[in-house]
Amino acid sequence: MTERLTEEVLHELVEAPTLDDFVHEHEFPAPTLSEYLCHLLERKHLERARVVRMADLNETFGYQIFTGQRHPSRNKVLQIALAMALTLRETNRALRAADVAALNPKCRRDAIIIYCIDHGCSLQKTNEELYRLGEETVN
Repeated sequence: MTERLTEEVLHELVEAPTLDDFVHEHEFPAPTLSEYLCHLLERKHLERARVVRMADLNETFGYQIFTGQRHPSRNKVLQIALAMALTLRETNRALRAADVAALNPKCRRDAIIIYCIDHGCSLQKTNEELYRLGEETVN
């Protein structure tokens, strides 16, 4: 999954003779959640079974998420993101791939999750912070 830099694509868009030329010459790939998660597993040298365990997911359900057979809720994607120690950018991309809302710093609960992601907190630590501050836990 080689992704071109946004700046490169933007330059090509600005330099295109017409909008039609640009649109017809470019693909606009949107990886599925399972494709993106598998790419991250490979890039971060993680094992799916370990991630599923660390995400506190049922083994079968977790496997089905990674193979694209199940469409997880926002919280399940967050559990996986925290188990994989994803960055905020990677987490939001996974959320968008799952067709759910990205984390929003204007939302109190999301702000706590963003803080925890940015500070490398585990799923357990993130849930502890959410509970301590009176918000719904991730799982």
